[in-house]
Amino acid sequence: MKTVKELELELNGKAVSLFTLFNKKGMSVDITNYGAKIIRLMVPDKNGKFDDVVLAFDTLEEVIEKEIYFGAICGRFANRIKDGKFTLDGVDYTLPVNNGTNSLHGGIHGYNEKVWEVKSVSQQELVLALFSPDGEEGYPGNLSITATYILSNENEIKIHYEATTHKATVIGLTNHSYFNLKGAGNGTIKDHLLQLNADFFTVLDESFALTGEIRPVTDTPFDFRQPTLVGKRIDDEVYVPGWGIDNNWCIRKDQQGDLALAGTVYEPTSGRKMEVLTTQPGVQIYTGNWIDKVTGKEGKIYDRQDAICLETQGFPNSPNVAHFPSPVLRPDGKYDEWCVYKFSVE
Repeated sequence: MKTVKELELELNGKAVSLFTLFNKKGMSVDITNYGAKIIRLMVPDKNGKFDDVVLAFDTLEEVIEKEIYFGAICGRFANRIKDGKFTLDGVDYTLPVNNGTNSLHGGIHGYNEKVWEVKSVSQQELVLALFSPDGEEGYPGNLSITATYILSNENEIKIHYEATTHKATVIGLTNHSYFNLKGAGNGTIKDHLLQLNADFFTVLDESFALTGEIRPVTDTPFDFRQPTLVGKRIDDEVYVPGWGIDNNWCIRKDQQGDLALAGTVYEPTSGRKMEVLTTQPGVQIYTGNWIDKVTGKEGKIYDRQDAICLETQGFPNSPNVAHFPSPVLRPDGKYDEWCVYKFSVE
């Protein structure tokens, strides 16, 4: 554990620390309680060589000032809410607009820039907590959140989200890690193979918010049901040519809430494979479209399409779409979701 004491006063007197979890196979993950961010993730390749496979920064100053979502937990509601507005139980709520005409990842000051309380830490588990007051970023309800990171001996990073509220609210949390299985800063992810356990995708409007329409992936560039080279699809005209993918898929599962495979990423040179499982209904694939030659760890340059995010989530804009899985949390309920990143080699 390393406390960055010189920055405590700049962060409202709350200590920011870096925690390293280790498992019995030599894998390790560095997590900071600033934004609950994954900062470093050391994973072996097919030859047993360990590389850091997540994009991030060497100093806390850079973590705060540069790409703000790298590795973070985003909330209160991840992804976009159209026009920054929704109605719940007959009450209209207005949120800060920070992404075109929409509210993104919880607003201007989301959970990605909060100093989370450290509840406990051991060699393979870190428990973080956050209190989000009624009215913060426009959202109703005092929300009490716990995020537990577990590094298993099966080379899994398990993230357990739990939350309760004192009055009805909407909630949708995700981890926003940027992966490159060749190693962070080692070039494009166009040579990665992506497979998604999804027969349907959700349709975007011109503002990149969801319209509510769900379409089958069959005979479209959204069909990743078989392993597909990312470079084959990333610049298709259905996405944003020259920029990349930023879309939500509907995960195939027997019933809502099941822990199911969302997708798999494989990088042939290293042999690294990452499977992503979740209890949530959707997964956002984002290919680092807005990264613009950022200097990251060890002075390496990160550029557009140099990373892929698999953001397990509730459907974007679901507070405004009645037939989407409900994001509503009430005082008699509990938000209880899992995301698992499982690493292996082939």
